Amino acid sequence: MTEMYVLRVNGDEHAVADAWLGESLLYVLRERLGFPAAKAGCEQGECGSCSVFVDTTLVCACLVLAAAAADTEITTLEGLQPSARGAVTDVQRAFVETGAVQCGFCTPGLVMAVHALLETDPEPTDLAVREAISGNLCRCTGYGRILEAVEVAVAARRGAAR
Repeated sequence: MTEMYVLRVNGDEHAVADAWLGESLLYVLRERLGFPAAKAGCEQGECGSCSVFVDTTLVCACLVLAAAAADTEITTLEGLQPSARGAVTDVQRAFVETGAVQCGFCTPGLVMAVHALLETDPEPTDLAVREAISGNLCRCTGYGRILEAVEVAVAARRGAAR
């Protein structure tokens, strides 16, 4: 049996038709609605590659039923982009500048986690950063460059605030 519901993603409403109610938010975002930034890694909520905001909470989209996310505001990495075409967020820029982007598979989830952290703690301690990204697995960087990217993003925000 299939259903129809509406998801609000990155500020726009998207009808999801002929949907099986057991489809994950990750599947619907990527395959039905064309938002490819969230990656299908483990599909068990262990790697963080599929991280998105549901309302203001960072979640693993693979663990959320898409139909259950109706009547919420879903924000993907695509929704964090500045309005200028081709522009990147300060966190994305910091990842590129520090070489924290290796194969890139984990990057969207890590960027989402860092944005979540910096929204609540603009001057995080090293321990707070490590805890915030602890749900994200990266096979390439060894995390050193990711930690450096967070420092660069914090400094950039601090400079922009002056």
